Amino acid sequence: MQDRYAPQAICFGCGPANEKGLRIKSRWEGDRFVARFRPQPHHAAFPGVLNGGIVGALLDCHSNWCALTTLMRERKLAEAPSTVTAEFHVKLARPTPMDAEVLVVARPVSVEGDKVTVEAQLEALGKVTARCTGVFVAVGPGHPAYHRWS
Repeated sequence: MQDRYAPQAICFGCGPANEKGLRIKSRWEGDRFVARFRPQPHHAAFPGVLNGGIVGALLDCHSNWCALTTLMRERKLAEAPSTVTAEFHVKLARPTPMDAEVLVVARPVSVEGDKVTVEAQLEALGKVTARCTGVFVAVGPGHPAYHRWS
């Protein structure tokens, strides 16, 4: 999704144009919105464990893209709306190992106008290591993030 709808985006978590960012790649697989991520040594909190801030960034950006693609589907939009995080809660359930691919899975819970609530989880080695719930809002002219994907 990011490469298709926001190739020039510089967001640390999801921007394809940010060479130092995480550059997550999100996509729909059936009714699940998924991203796979391979941690690098510089993403560590301490030996063998992924930094909690990186965990949060993965969940936040992936959930935001779940929200915006949900709005695209519901409204039959050709372009990605500019969505931002309005509210975000993360629960770290256990350490996320560095030596395994991380799977991020999100799903929309509700849509109310320009607001989408998303639930997501991060998994590694078959175990859920973190969960989140977030509220993401499409913004319009005058907001600093408006047209950030173009």
